[in-house]
Amino acid sequence: MPVHGRQTAVGCASGGVLLQIVLLAVVCSTALAAQSRSAAAFELFGLKLWELSSDEDADIVDPLRYTVTTDAPDADEDLAEKLENASALKADEEHPVSGSLGLLAKARSDREQLVAAFYADALYEGVVTITIQGKPLDDLPPDAEFSGPQPIPVVISIAAGPKFTLGNIRLKGDAAGLASADFGLIAGGDASSGAVLKAEAAIVRALKQEGRPLAKVTGREIVAEHAGSTLDVTLTVAAGPVAGYGDTTVEGTEKVDRDFTEYMTGLKRGRQYSPDEIDDARDRLLGLEVFNSVTVKEADALDAEGNIPIGVEVSERKPHHLDLVGSLSSTDGLDLKGNWEHRNLFGPAEKLRIDGKISGIGSNDLSQLNYSAGVMFEKPGVVGPASKFFAGVNTVLEHPDAYDHFSVKGNTGLSYDLDRQQTVSAEVALDYSKITDSFGKHTFLIASIPLRYVYDNRDNRLNPTTGFRALAYAEP
Repeated sequence: MPVHGRQTAVGCASGGVLLQIVLLAVVCSTALAAQSRSAAAFELFGLKLWELSSDEDADIVDPLRYTVTTDAPDADEDLAEKLENASALKADEEHPVSGSLGLLAKARSDREQLVAAFYADALYEGVVTITIQGKPLDDLPPDAEFSGPQPIPVVISIAAGPKFTLGNIRLKGDAAGLASADFGLIAGGDASSGAVLKAEAAIVRALKQEGRPLAKVTGREIVAEHAGSTLDVTLTVAAGPVAGYGDTTVEGTEKVDRDFTEYMTGLKRGRQYSPDEIDDARDRLLGLEVFNSVTVKEADALDAEGNIPIGVEVSERKPHHLDLVGSLSSTDGLDLKGNWEHRNLFGPAEKLRIDGKISGIGSNDLSQLNYSAGVMFEKPGVVGPASKFFAGVNTVLEHPDAYDHFSVKGNTGLSYDLDRQQTVSAEVALDYSKITDSFGKHTFLIASIPLRYVYDNRDNRLNPTTGFRALAYAEP
């Protein structure tokens, strides 16, 4: 996204040289810089826990070492930290580059990454000047050679300038009827590159919610008004026609049945397109636990019938999984437990899991050992992609001090996802148990119908930051 200035534009070199950068590429380069930094080393209280080994450094052709000095007099502590995190030169300072050409390439890339950090913080007058051995980067020829004692001195001078806010905002094309404030674009509001890109994505998403899979931003004009430190944003959006789903094609399957994978997307040909259903399809395929990655995307154009073809790309996980764990206690003896799992038993992602545990080895005689074992089977998609059949058998033999207990429990049932947040399940269970204590032997046979309802609106089930999970359970 070009950023034009009516007086001066965001500069990245001495003299405020005009730099036009597509915001998306800029933000991505910032992320890559942070990733590069995280991959370099992990430091705790000054102690490097891991980093690139000297053997890896030894593989670098024509190694050239350098040292970095950063000069940012008008940057506060927070901004200084962001800029340092964005600098690959700083992150990799302890490791040599491959000759003078490598240092030049790293410096030029670093300048763009630092400007990206400015954009991400709504600083559109920021100037980054990099010198190597006292010479400005733009004055150095492409084949410059850096000789003399190492490390080669590199100086990064930064002038941040004022923070910008949003100025005039215009939505054109098929987005003309939308209110920019609904997407976070408010005069006087956040003008960072991330906020603008987030708003773009939200506008396109809103149009796609109407069943328009080809909605996209077709024009983008960003103008930095330096007199008032404001950023004028003009976005032109094309909604495209309403369309249904076309053919769904699947690539990447090996042992998992291809037709079953297509069926589990739940994207029926002819039904009106919905981005939420595309997300559901991806989550449902990942939930099968047979794929490492799943990508579901729309084609770039409609087919002859006016429908949008859907492409699914997957990569499979290893179908088998084995865990063995042992623990030793001076009072309870040795415990051994393990489980074996097959995630794709017959091809359509059936799961078979076998668990076993023996405890008390060494602390009791063999007749007093505690045992447990279980077998669980799951088959997804039995009555639609959102359903799952399950069955299991578990047995326990244990010998606490007060009694001996033996039981066998079997269950079978069906679960169904009503939507992304709600799941219901019902099953039939039989539990046979025999207990021997000081009062004699007791035998029980219990039949039940466990019913369960789960509401889960957490934003991320593995690492939630908002939302909650509620469960209602009854077992007549």
